[in-house]
Amino acid sequence: MVRRHLRLLVPLLTVTALAVSACGGSAGSGGSGDGGGSIKIGAWIPLSGPQAASGVPQAAGANAYFARLNENGGINGRQVEWIVKDNAYDPQQTVQAARRLIGQDQVVAIVNANGVAPSEAAFPFVLEQSKVPVVNHYGGIEPWYEPARPLLFGTQTLYEDQAAAMAAWAVESGARRLLVVHDDPKAFADVAAQIEPAAERADPSTTVTALPVKLGTTDYAPVVSSVRAAAPDAVMLIVPAPEAAAYLKEAKLQGVAAPAYGYAPTASSTTVTLAGDAAEGFRAVSLTKVPSDPSPEMQQFRDAMAKYAPDQPADFSTLLGYANAAVFAEIAKTINGPITAESLVAAYENAGKVSTGVAPDMTFSATQHLGTDDVQRTVVQGGEWVAEGDFVSAPERVRS
Repeated sequence: MVRRHLRLLVPLLTVTALAVSACGGSAGSGGSGDGGGSIKIGAWIPLSGPQAASGVPQAAGANAYFARLNENGGINGRQVEWIVKDNAYDPQQTVQAARRLIGQDQVVAIVNANGVAPSEAAFPFVLEQSKVPVVNHYGGIEPWYEPARPLLFGTQTLYEDQAAAMAAWAVESGARRLLVVHDDPKAFADVAAQIEPAAERADPSTTVTALPVKLGTTDYAPVVSSVRAAAPDAVMLIVPAPEAAAYLKEAKLQGVAAPAYGYAPTASSTTVTLAGDAAEGFRAVSLTKVPSDPSPEMQQFRDAMAKYAPDQPADFSTLLGYANAAVFAEIAKTINGPITAESLVAAYENAGKVSTGVAPDMTFSATQHLGTDDVQRTVVQGGEWVAEGDFVSAPERVRS
């Protein structure tokens, strides 16, 4: 099913890019002027390769938002031209994409790009040499925002804060013995390491044990056997959605009753689809409202997906791209005059509170470039994700 979606969507997203293709672009040649007409912004997103599973729906969600925005007058009467390049999650291809977007397409900002490591490869050219802002990146890491880095702005709660929020939630729910199942690469281990201090701050009597597993594990029988032997009050999963589903299925099979919690990547339709009824009761923190939320803003999201991206589901994956696009539009609307790299940066630094109705309210300033540390607590009930309360802030944690 995913492969069919890729075939349908990639041509749609690359129509604009193909019209202005070719490599090249000199430093400083883009993002500084505004000759009227459409507002040109760009992004590099993995539309091919293994990471396309996240990139394609993200791009579809953002594309649906901009299509709806343009149909309703755009930003202060100007259409938005969002030019997407496929970077295949490869650093070298990302640098090439950045050079085309800035040097040839003359975008004024990079909006909704995807890929932490690939983006870091492009930052010297984009941020330092070309002085083009990168805003509302899909994912991100603490050193990007603490301290605030010039021209770089984010909209998604850091993974480390998601882990701290999971721990606080579990302790508030009565758990005192937590077992953290995490993939073994350092990036996962670093996120998992935030659970113990957050849990101990919530209740000093809490104990936390880590159980690392090999990235990409599909046979969770031995892992769940270890969990069963440890008999924790709650299990914290810092693994991708397919592995979370594998854990949940095996936990049900072996009769493990301890509730499981996941971070935002597991708040996904993939988890529910793969785990089936074993996903019932699974708890995860999310970066947005649940896709079935009844608010008018979320109904607009579902309507936009049905109209402009009917081959993609209105789920968490598409909603993340949609929400990032919405934050950009809300801030760009505050600009009176030419929309340039410089005016966009000033608009972000003076934005204050930004509300979209689909994600947590954001707050930006000259010293705060990451808009939020809030998450939505969600639970699988009746085969779909249901919100538990409103957005909550992640607890204070030890900074790296």
